[in-house]
Formats: sequence, C-alpha cells, structure tokens
Amino acid sequence: MKYGIVKTAAVTPTIKVGKPQDNAAAIMEKIAAAGKRGAEIVVLPELCVTGYTCMDLFFGRELLDGAADAVNKIAATVPSGMLVIVGAPIEHRGRLYNCAVGMTAGRVAGIVPKTELPDYGEFYESRYFTPAFCGVEECEGFGDAPIGDVLFASEDGKVTVGCEICEDMWTDAPPSVERCRAGANIIANLSASSEIVGKADYRRLLVLGMSGRLHCGYVYADAGRGEAVTDLVFSAHNIIAENGGTVAESAPFGDGVAIADIDVQKLDCERRKAGLKRASREHKIVKFALGGDIKLERAPSRYPFVPSADEAAARSETILEIQSRALRARYEDINAKKAVIGVSGGLDSSLALLVCCRAVGAKNVYAVTMPCFGTTDKTLGNAQALCAALGVELHRVDIKDTVTSHLRDIAHDKTDVTYENAQARTRTMTLFDIANKTGGLVVGTGDLSELALGWATYNGDHMSSYGVNAGVPKTLVKHLVRYEAERLGGDARSALSEVLGTEISPELLPPEKGKIAQKTEDILGKYDLLDFAIYYHCRYGFCKNKIEFLMREAFGDIPAAQIKKALDTFYSRFAAAQFKRSCLPDGVKIGSVSFSPRSDWRMPS
Repeated sequence: MKYGIVKTAAVTPTIKVGKPQDNAAAIMEKIAAAGKRGAEIVVLPELCVTGYTCMDLFFGRELLDGAADAVNKIAATVPSGMLVIVGAPIEHRGRLYNCAVGMTAGRVAGIVPKTELPDYGEFYESRYFTPAFCGVEECEGFGDAPIGDVLFASEDGKVTVGCEICEDMWTDAPPSVERCRAGANIIANLSASSEIVGKADYRRLLVLGMSGRLHCGYVYADAGRGEAVTDLVFSAHNIIAENGGTVAESAPFGDGVAIADIDVQKLDCERRKAGLKRASREHKIVKFALGGDIKLERAPSRYPFVPSADEAAARSETILEIQSRALRARYEDINAKKAVIGVSGGLDSSLALLVCCRAVGAKNVYAVTMPCFGTTDKTLGNAQALCAALGVELHRVDIKDTVTSHLRDIAHDKTDVTYENAQARTRTMTLFDIANKTGGLVVGTGDLSELALGWATYNGDHMSSYGVNAGVPKTLVKHLVRYEAERLGGDARSALSEVLGTEISPELLPPEKGKIAQKTEDILGKYDLLDFAIYYHCRYGFCKNKIEFLMREAFGDIPAAQIKKALDTFYSRFAAAQFKRSCLPDGVKIGSVSFSPRSDWRMPS
C-alpha cells in the first residue's frame, strides 16, 4: 500500500457443490490471478469452499472435514502482504457457523460468523447454522485462530477490514455499522445472492448505500457458476464501492472479477468531517501485512470537479439551476431592480451573465463593459456579441481617464501591481455606483479557483453583492459555458465559442500588437492542474507528495516541469490568500469544496 491506496478484489470461482478439494484448487487459482494484478485484499463468495447450495449435505461429517482441510490448504498458499477472505462452514464448540475466514501469511488469521440467517423464500439457513455470538473465542483446528468479533488491520493501522455475510447487509441492523464504529474502513461482504429480475439494481443500491453512509470501502463478492440450480441461479455480480460510488463491478453472469483501488485516506477524511460513533462492544484486532508500491488500477480523473460524460447534461442543468435560483432569491429578497454585472468577454463573466439571464431575465440585466489599458478588440468583441445574442443591453463605461487621474493623484507611474489593481478597483467602484443609481445588485463573477489562489484584487473584483461563481472552479466554468453554447445554439453558441477560444486573462497590462499580453496560465500554471490540486487538498486534505503522485498518474502526458509549477504555485499562494477568503461576500455553494468563511472553510489568515 502506498499513499493510503489499497488494491482490492472481489472474485468468484467456478465451484462444484460438495467438493471442497476441487473448490480449493479453483479458489487458489483465483487468488493467484488477483495477486498477479496487485490485489492486496481479496474477497470470495459465501460458503464458496463447499458451495452455498449444499443443503442437508452440511450435516455430513465428510463435507465438514473436507471443508476444514480445504480452508487450511488455501490459507497455506496465501502470501504475506495479502489478506484473503473466503466463505466456509466452520465448526466451533459443537455448532456450525457460516463464516468469513481471513487468511494471511500462510495461516488462518481470524474467523467471522454470519449474524443474520435468512429463513424466508428459498432460504433456510437456520436449519444448518448458528448465528454469530458476541465476543471472541479460539477456534480449534485452525491454529486457534480467533472466531467472533474480529477485525483485520494492517500493521501500520491505516487499513482495517471488517466482514459481514450476504443477509447481514439486507437487514435493518447490519453488522458493518458496528464494525465501522470499531475502526473498519473497508467492509468485505461474502455473498450468495440468487438472481431474479431487478435484483441486481437493488443489490447495487444497497452496496452503494452502505459504503456511503458508513464512509467506507465495500467489497461485495457474489456466488456464481457451479452452485446448484434446483430452483435458483447465481450471477457472480461483484461490486466494489467507495464512499457511495461504484469503483468496479462485474456484470451479472460475467467473469466474476472486480478489482479496484480504495483510498482509505479519503475515507478517513470523510469520517473526520462527518463523525462516527464509537462501537458498543470490543473487537479483536488481527494484524496483517500489506504490499509495498501500488500500480493504480485506473488513473484518477483529470477533472474531478467536472461531471462525467454520462451525467454531464443533468449535472450541468442542476448546477446552473442552483446558481440562478440562489441569485433570483437574493435579487427578490432585497427588491433589486437590476442585476448589474461587468462583462469582460472572458469565461467567468460570460457564465455569470448566462446565470443572470436565467435568474432575472435579459431585460433586467444591466451589463457593463469597462475597457481600459489592457482591453483587446477580441474580448470587447466577445462581450458585445454575447450580450447581443442574449438580448442584453450592454453599456460601455471607459475607465481609462479615471484610472489615469487616480494614478496621477497618488503619484504613481509604474506598470506594476498598483497599476493593475487600480483598474480592478475602479471597475468594482463603477459597478457599485451604477447599482446604487439603478437600485441594482452587483453580481460577482470571480470563480472558486481564483479564490483558492488569491487571483483577485482585494476590494476589487474580489467584492460584489452576490457571487454566483464562488463555488464554481475554472475547469467547471469552461464545461458550463460549453454546455450552454450547445444548448442555446445560434448566435449565442458562436459568441460563447469565441469566449472559449480566448486566452484566460485579467487584461490589466497593455496588449502586445493588439494581442492579450497577460496570460493567466503562463503566470500560474494550467488550471487543469491547479483545480486538481485544489480538489484533493481542500476536499480530502491530501499532502503534497500524494497529490503529485495522483497528478502524474492523471496527467501522464504533461511534462513534470508543468506539474511542479502548478503545485508550487498552489502551495505558495493558497495559505497566503486566506485573508481574501475570510471576508468574501455571500456566494452560492455548488459542490463539496467551498470557501465560504461562514460555513465551509475556516482558516486563520
């Protein structure tokens, strides 16, 4: 395990009912194959050593002795650095238990009996098995391994695995709740869930729900081929979930192999934020070793803030609706007459303008363009074309003379940060004065990425009456503008396409040969990389070396120098910019990362 990432596998062997030795061979083959792919935790189905559908064969001495021999045989092949959990019937003190058997380093490490024994429909487990008991005892025949309330913890304490078995998940009080309260951040579920129409969808919902509300990884291994089909069929529907999301799944009646990385640092961060009650009873902790370096099963998304393709349209509509509903509520609450907005022809102001039109209608938007020293014909043309396409009247206020006079008043004649900030503050002053004049509300256009990096002029574009983009990072701004371009079509699409093709710039320095001279990404680094760092630092509290590792995995085609520049920029600017975030105006929350000083991000300046 490296950086808190552990590779897990749910695998289903093809078994023979009542043939433990044959099944042991099939199970060991699956374990070896998962090991070759780097799996460190491997979960197999319920009672896979004998078959779940043995029925009264479970009363036979030959089957039970064969099962015990098979369990020890399988355990002997499990190497150090791997935890394998296999389903088997286990005799203990004259009773038979349906168990999850944990194996590592050539031995049986611990045994967890099933709590809930179903006795409805096709199930009649209490005919054969005894439900789990509270506490821990030694189980003879398996090296005196502990049986009962057992958890399996890595030697460094970073990964703790708890077990439940099939019906345990479907009940109103799943054992996994107590396991997680006792410290488990991964739950292994060994299952034999028969397949009927519609059950796969419901099963998936249960797995995702359990992983979400317990903030855990959930590895669900289902029975499949080889089980008796007297009246039932089993589909090997294996699912691996992390904090409410699917990270791997084998389709029903597929190959029965699901392998995925689970990030326990991410899960632990979620638990620290949400809180988790203490367990009501003690659990026996059994230690096991984990492997070293890990090769990720799949690279993390380059754009963690941007919705995936299959949900892009619905998510985009939801985000735009959140922005516009929030703005409309504020607009109506203060009886504003106009939504006053500065339109530069860049991405942020274009998105804010689109939101204004949704919220209050184009006729109630007072758009202002304020050309000054750095304004180019390109961006001015973008602003004019977009307002025309949306039916918004655009007002032009040249601020060059005002800024020149102000710089002269303070005896300043350098092209430096004072020169730049004087323009930003004059624009903000102009917007607020127009809002006073019209009874309007100044709509802020700055985005979440700029707030994270402090890329805003204090009491300039940093300030507004309401920030509709305050919860929207730059990569998501691009996505939303692109979405609106396609949705609106016509002249609006043409205008927004031009905006998307324009380099990101505050335009506070004079153009060079009519072209934008001040390019934000040349100064700060690529926003794709910066947003990636913002997400993992602010959402999960990851350290710099882990973010760099994930970034290299996600952006393998980007030179290391660019990655280093983005990370250095983020870490040098983020803490230093807190004084700006501490006095932000109200702005609507969009996702799980927000810098509102009133609710989501509290940090000393």
